[in-house]
Amino acid sequence: MGQGADTARPGQRLPPPRPWCRTRQEGGEPTVPIPTRRTYEDLREMPDDGRRCELPEGDLAVSPTPKIGDQRIVLNLTDLLRQAEKAGHGVALPALSNVVLAADTVVQPDLLFVARERLGILHENNVQDPPDLVVEVLSETSRWRDLGPKPRLYARHGVRCYWAADPDKQVIRVYTRVGDGYGEPAFPHAGDALTCPLFPSVSMALADVFAA
Repeated sequence: MGQGADTARPGQRLPPPRPWCRTRQEGGEPTVPIPTRRTYEDLREMPDDGRRCELPEGDLAVSPTPKIGDQRIVLNLTDLLRQAEKAGHGVALPALSNVVLAADTVVQPDLLFVARERLGILHENNVQDPPDLVVEVLSETSRWRDLGPKPRLYARHGVRCYWAADPDKQVIRVYTRVGDGYGEPAFPHAGDALTCPLFPSVSMALADVFAA
């Protein structure tokens, strides 16, 4: 082990690894974990360099800007949520909106939706408390996080619905909160319409979600 690596004395247990930290690159530019536990105030003081900066449970995670194809998927899903907004179901917000789930937990989903009866959580600089729907588009550097710790985090903090869009497989995992967690995700098939219980009168064909 190199200098500074965790070592244990006889009879001593090392703490488990924190789920948000990864040190190896997973294709493209890696997410950069910082081991020091941070707060939202620390995040606000960071310079804005255009990259996504999130703070899941005190671990700073910095991700590269999304690919063009991923941004097209976000735009398509924005059209769906804007229809829900125009129908009076709530408000949609695009990427890089700070969502403050706790003093040491801040996320920036690709897209989010807040139901009409909960618009009070929207503030000038951030969203305080969980949105009703969170959307993430999987990428090379975010896939492990968006399908691993993030669903657990969102469920624990009360996000009612979570969509994880996979550009490579052109599928969307649809998570719905049941009790204190999410059940098994649903997978709309080709030819199906993507719907949400938050706005049942609005839908989009799955093929249109991944249209270029």
